[in-house]
Amino acid sequence: MSTQKELDPYTAKAQNDSISPEEKIQGLHAIVKYVQTGMLTTRDANGCMHSRAMAPAGPFSHNQIDLVFIANRASHKFDEIQNDSHVNVSFYDEKTTNWASYCGTARITQDKDKIAKHWSAATSAWFGDLGDGIHKGDQHDPRVALIEIIPDEVRYWVATKGAVGRAVDVAVSSMTGKGAAPGELRTISKDEIALVQGLQSKNK
Repeated sequence: MSTQKELDPYTAKAQNDSISPEEKIQGLHAIVKYVQTGMLTTRDANGCMHSRAMAPAGPFSHNQIDLVFIANRASHKFDEIQNDSHVNVSFYDEKTTNWASYCGTARITQDKDKIAKHWSAATSAWFGDLGDGIHKGDQHDPRVALIEIIPDEVRYWVATKGAVGRAVDVAVSSMTGKGAAPGELRTISKDEIALVQGLQSKNK
C-alpha cells in the first residue's frame, strides 16, 4: 500500500523540519510584515465561513507568534467569534508566492493598556466620530476592542527560487514525472509555539 508521502510527493519534498523554531518565526515574520494585510476567517451560527482583510497591529516582538487586530465591536465578526472562537488567518504574497496560514483561537479583549499599546492615530479612520461625545473614534471609544489570535499551529511556504526558476521547476517536473517543489513548507507546531511562549513569559 502506498504511503502518504508517496501519494503527496509535493509536500514530502517541500517540508523542511530541520530549522529551529526561532528561524521558523523569523521566516514567518518576513512574510507577514511584507504582506501586511491578512484574511481573518470566522464561522457564523449557520456554519457559513466569512473572511475579511485585516492588518495586524504592531508593535511586534522578536519571537511573537500571536496576532493582534484592532476592530469595531459592532461588526459581525465579533458575533461569529463568540459563536465559535476557532479562526484562520492567511497571508499571500502574489509576487513571490510566499504564504502563511495561522490556525488557532480568537480572544476578545477591551483591556485599556493593551489597546493603548497597539493603537495608532490612523486607526481612528476605521471608526469615525459619531458626534455623540462617546463614540469619538479614539482609543477610548467603547466600540474599540482587540482580537487576539492565539495560534495552535502555523504553516507557511517560502519560495526558494525566483519566478523563472519556479516555472522551470514546474516544467521539468511535468516532463519527468517528479513532484515540483520550488520552495519550502514549514510548520510551527503546537509544541514549538508553547516552547516559545514559555520563553517569552520567563523574559517578561
